[in-house]
Amino acid sequence: MAGSMSEADLIADLQRSLHDAASVFNAPADADWKRMLATALTAMQAKRPRTLLGQVSLVADEPVYPVPASDFAVYKTHVWGARPPKPWAQGYPGALPRVSAVQSGGAWQLVFDPAPTWAHINAHGSAFKFWYFGRHSVGATAGDATLADADRPLLLLRAQAEAMRELSMRNINKPTQLRDGYSGTPRNSTPAALYRELLAEWEAAR
Repeated sequence: MAGSMSEADLIADLQRSLHDAASVFNAPADADWKRMLATALTAMQAKRPRTLLGQVSLVADEPVYPVPASDFAVYKTHVWGARPPKPWAQGYPGALPRVSAVQSGGAWQLVFDPAPTWAHINAHGSAFKFWYFGRHSVGATAGDATLADADRPLLLLRAQAEAMRELSMRNINKPTQLRDGYSGTPRNSTPAALYRELLAEWEAAR
């Protein structure tokens, strides 16, 4: 599908691809379309993982640290203490703490168990660098998108599938006449069947 990776252009192409069925989604400020696009962007995290590097400053005996990255999705691993001293070496600080990511009040935090000690910080430094999977997003301009231009059709395909899922919930026992999002050929089928078909196509794509 032609167009840029801006949110407005993506929504416009998604609307055109659904033809008459697009009239069902009429929430103010394109809220329906933004919701479907957001679901597609979340799904694209698995299809096109985005690995990023974050960092927090450690304090002795402090176990919890807010994640500074606004696009944080999943904690991956860390590079802190990559070359620990041997247990028999002088000044051995002890085993590294276990690190996990938890949500609290809608915000992500890194939790150390046990809390890093002064010996850990002295041996490995206070800069805790970690890898994480970041969320995909789009914005007002094409340059705001985190996905490559080549992934645009795949993103829209997943959004089309989400539209069919929502239609199937609204019209659970009522067949809906739709047009194919690619060829424009009329098709008579239930949205649930089209959802399965589009989702299978998206999952099979590389």
